[in-house]
Amino acid sequence: MKRRILALILALALTAALCVPALAAADSTANFVPVRTYSGQFSDLSPASAHYENVKALYEYGLSQGKGDGRYGMNEPMLVGEILIFAGRIRSLYRTGDPESGARAHAGEGSGAWGPYLAYLQAEGVVGDELTASCGSAATRAQVAHVLANTLPTSALSPINDAVVTEGYALGLYITDVTEYTPYQRDILQLYRLGLSQGSDAKGSFRPSTPITRAEAASMLTRMVDKDLRLTLRWDLSGFVSAQGTTLGDLVEPGTLVTAPETDAEMDSSIRYMLSRNEHVLNLRYSGLTAAKASAVMNQALSIVKAYCEQMYNSVSCTYDLKKGTMRLTFGCSGATATELSAYRQEAMETAIAVHDQLWQSGTLHAGMTQKEIARVYFEWICRNCVYDDGADLYSLSHIAYSLFHSGTAVCDGYTGAYNLLLKLEGISCWTQSNTNHIWTVAELDGTVCHIDTTWGDSSSAVQYQYFAMTPSQSWSVHRW
Repeated sequence: MKRRILALILALALTAALCVPALAAADSTANFVPVRTYSGQFSDLSPASAHYENVKALYEYGLSQGKGDGRYGMNEPMLVGEILIFAGRIRSLYRTGDPESGARAHAGEGSGAWGPYLAYLQAEGVVGDELTASCGSAATRAQVAHVLANTLPTSALSPINDAVVTEGYALGLYITDVTEYTPYQRDILQLYRLGLSQGSDAKGSFRPSTPITRAEAASMLTRMVDKDLRLTLRWDLSGFVSAQGTTLGDLVEPGTLVTAPETDAEMDSSIRYMLSRNEHVLNLRYSGLTAAKASAVMNQALSIVKAYCEQMYNSVSCTYDLKKGTMRLTFGCSGATATELSAYRQEAMETAIAVHDQLWQSGTLHAGMTQKEIARVYFEWICRNCVYDDGADLYSLSHIAYSLFHSGTAVCDGYTGAYNLLLKLEGISCWTQSNTNHIWTVAELDGTVCHIDTTWGDSSSAVQYQYFAMTPSQSWSVHRW
């Protein structure tokens, strides 16, 4: 009997020794060493599991025994109380070399299995009372960030991603779903800085209000104790996003179809409805339609569609039935058949996208530039890649953006259409202003309305920058409208 008791005591001692480093140090990451080997203890964990290495490490560092039924609980939600248990163990392991000493010092405190761990973390200043009432609930990713970002002192973990996170977040390129109004914003960003999280997609989205699974939490937890599991972020801070796949219709704010538009605003809405759908036909219906009314509607529609000169429509044909009150407006381009114009529009869009992508890839455009700086780059590009077509007539293709992109020749509506197309690829709001013989761009740059005349900017061998970002009064002084 004595021999059996002695053997039992020895077995227990050996088991304990597996979970505590032989030479524990106070307040040291040297205490973070594997103390046992994983050999299939969790029935729901296989080498094919997405978080296999992390859950395996959680076991090997003596931080998890899993569920009582032999599972880890990979896809189950991590409770707030459970994340406090894990954090308490990591804190205690760092402080004393024993993952359970912290909780033992607070045995009997609080309620539930997590009570002593919560009491320990509160005594250590890691958390306060903010999570006490939520211990039995599924933890959100933001709550987990709050606990883990404060589990270890700042001296224990090196912020390996500090610069890239600071810049990427400040420029609005990454972690865009976390704002100053997000609970535990600073704690979330700290996880990225420490290499504990990289987010859930290419933009580093954190999904702060989403419940976290036990497997996902294991990844963050084990990165705290195993530096080899930490993530070095290699974010592209150039801000480049290819415009490939964008259509001309995507550049138009969708409107609502008004079947009998009377005002310019109603006609504009119907035109935008058509353009945003990559269509060129508008069907209308008027009660008491007359030939004079049909002519007036046609001219109104043509005037408005020309304001969207990047779309390359500058003519309209009309068929109508006075008895039925129906009208059919078909928009096109002077000097081009419908089939030709479709090809021209496609080529112009593809070339504009190529220009956009090349300027970003070369670094000419980069993250952190203001809208005005971006618009100036495109102003220079237009002026340096086009020659005014002095021989153009009413049917010349120089009146549309295609000619500038294809042949490097244009007149004012071709210049303006090409420039507006490039600005709209950047998401810059712009429109046109015209008088009886000229048209140019008006854009909102960084909240300020500016007039930009690329045609006059290209009026000599050197770029004429005085026609870029003019105030309305400056623009009025050079071409009234």
